[in-house]
Amino acid sequence: MDGPQSCRIKHEDAEELIDLMEENRQTGELLEAVEKHQDTHGQKSMSPSFQSRPEVHFTCPQCGKSFSCDQSLNLHMKFHRGTKPYACDQCDKIFTLKTNLNEHMKIHTAKMLYTCGQCGTIFTDEGNLNEHMKSHVVEMPFTCGHCGKRFTYKGNFNEHMKIHTGERPYACDQCGKRFTHKGNLNKHIIVHTGEKPHSCDQCGKKFKLKHILNDHMKIHTGEMPYMCDQCGTSFRKLDTFRLHLRYHSGVRPFSCDQCGKHFFTSVALKYHVKVHAKVKPHVCSLCGKSFMELSGLKKHQKRHSGVKNHVCFACGNTFFDGAQLKRHQRVHTGEKPYDCPHCDKRFSQPGHLKTHEKIHSGEK
Repeated sequence: MDGPQSCRIKHEDAEELIDLMEENRQTGELLEAVEKHQDTHGQKSMSPSFQSRPEVHFTCPQCGKSFSCDQSLNLHMKFHRGTKPYACDQCDKIFTLKTNLNEHMKIHTAKMLYTCGQCGTIFTDEGNLNEHMKSHVVEMPFTCGHCGKRFTYKGNFNEHMKIHTGERPYACDQCGKRFTHKGNLNKHIIVHTGEKPHSCDQCGKKFKLKHILNDHMKIHTGEMPYMCDQCGTSFRKLDTFRLHLRYHSGVRPFSCDQCGKHFFTSVALKYHVKVHAKVKPHVCSLCGKSFMELSGLKKHQKRHSGVKNHVCFACGNTFFDGAQLKRHQRVHTGEKPYDCPHCDKRFSQPGHLKTHEKIHSGEK
């Protein structure tokens, strides 16, 4: 039966071809995968017409991409459907392609893992890590005169400078709140709509943004892919890992113009500036207590309601908010992310570090 089924191959061979195609996905050509398969098995070409110019018969109805084999189209459709039939039996992570699962399994079987100290990416082969490190060695001609941060592109540099100048050109037309970056405005607008389109298929919890759902899913899988090579602490989220590395370095790039105090993050600086201004616009309707941030008010209101929906899976204790839970979990993990810049002591809570630093300063 010649015709549309011009790729008449055994089922086992078809699966191998699909794997070859994925391994060779930089070119994405079925013909090249077929030729590799034939060379490996010492087979002759399938037919003169297929060898000279593959005739396209199969078209994706969603994006219009064409394929010369139905196996190729079926593989492609998995990406549209989000189908992930290949599951890791050690951590339950799932994959669209078998080759991706095989690559992932190396993490569990490898005797040694190699972690990038700059972004936290994990490799099973030292050569792959060395190759990856080249991506961090890029020319960064634009340097911020305030905090020393460097940028490859002028556009990114200009966006960063708004943090120091206080420029907030993007305003919400519903509440007037202004933002430094347009992306932050778009995220903020969801607060007004109340939309939470991304839901967890494990516990049903809903989220406004997809990347927050992705971070949440790691709670169920237990995945903590970012490991600090200085103290061995692992993290679920990349931004938390990067902040942790900053604590080790002791670098506090954000400084207050009014008192000169330095901070690890722009968020901490922003909060501190409000201390000088004594602005507390968010007031609790039940007790009259006021807060500088809306998030602070929301946390406070949970105490009135008595709802403690953040549960520690290790001991069952419940907490009003995620920050309390995270601080508590350090009891179980032994994590001590706060380093004293004067000695080698480390602490699990920032308050404990501040108390300790008074020993060095002589402050009582």
